[in-house]
Amino acid sequence: MAVRLRMKRLGNTHRPFYRLTAVDGRKKRDGRVIEELGTYNPVDKDESKQVNLKLDRCAYWLSVGAQPSRTVASLLRKSGLNPTAGTAVSAQSLSS
Repeated sequence: MAVRLRMKRLGNTHRPFYRLTAVDGRKKRDGRVIEELGTYNPVDKDESKQVNLKLDRCAYWLSVGAQPSRTVASLLRKSGLNPTAGTAVSAQSLSS
C-alpha cells in the first residue's frame, strides 16, 4: 500500500478548509483516510493559526515511506520538518 500525505478539502464555496491526512494513494481525494495529521485554513488572517500540524505523526509517516504531495511538502517545510520520505527524524528536531 502506497501511503500519501495529502489534503482533504472541507469548507464552503469560496471558504476552503483542509485537513492534512495520511491516505492510501489509490483512494479519492476526499475518500477514506488512515489518519488525520492536522489542519490548514488559508482564509485565516493570522498566519500562526493557518497551519496546525501533528509534527510527530507527520514525521512518523515520512519515516515509514509516505510520499507527501507538493502542497503538503511545502507546509511541512514551513513548519520546520524535512518532507523527504524515508528520512528518520530525531525527537530533537520536533521540540521547538
